[in-house]
Amino acid sequence: MLNPQARATFQDHFSAVADAYADARPGYPDALFDWIASIAPGSGLAWEAGCGSGQATRGLALRFERVHATDPSAAQVAQARGPGNVVFAVEPAERCSLPDHAADAVCVAQALHWFDHAAFFAECARVLRPGGMLVAWGYQDLVVPGALREAVAAFAAQVGPYWPVERAQVDAAYVGYAWPFAAVDAPTWTLHADWPLARLLAYFSSYSATRRCIEATGVDPVAVHAPAIARAWGDPAATQSLQWPMFVHARRAP
Repeated sequence: MLNPQARATFQDHFSAVADAYADARPGYPDALFDWIASIAPGSGLAWEAGCGSGQATRGLALRFERVHATDPSAAQVAQARGPGNVVFAVEPAERCSLPDHAADAVCVAQALHWFDHAAFFAECARVLRPGGMLVAWGYQDLVVPGALREAVAAFAAQVGPYWPVERAQVDAAYVGYAWPFAAVDAPTWTLHADWPLARLLAYFSSYSATRRCIEATGVDPVAVHAPAIARAWGDPAATQSLQWPMFVHARRAP
């Protein structure tokens, strides 16, 4: 269970869209998880903090014997999926139930901007074994084919004011954090997906900013902009090539 102190400070932007989030998020490249496994001191245990519905969990579970996947949102954890070597738990990133020096890697996928960084980094120092890896990554704004850019930009402009302030940290690629441990150079990746129109619109509906816009205005921005996006798309069953620039930070515990 989420402890009372963490519950008081946890800003839950995702429980209300947990179903959509689980189905709509893009996947991460296999090469990312291969690389994490290659730099970790062992393959016994990975802790994934802020696991959401498990987009990254499954990739980690293929490379580590056990994965402890945590999120403070019970609704997100209820949607989480993973193989039998994964334990999902409703726990804050700032205080997990793992013992000291137990994990070969601590991983955070598109979630570090929600954490109390000082408290989380202290927890990483406690949980990581000597030489263990802290790897945090995220992806930035969607890049669409040229024919879609005007219509998608209009949608983005409408929901833009409704992003939580922490979103700016993603835009800045987590630059300026007081990172612990020694830095490890990371490769560069880009997320790729070939989606039909319905999948893209579901992705837009999964935005926390979309929900906040609806709550504030009573207007669904996806419904407003879907006709223009559909006209630019053409055949709704045809797939379009979509991309998200990624950034990765890696740090090795002493």
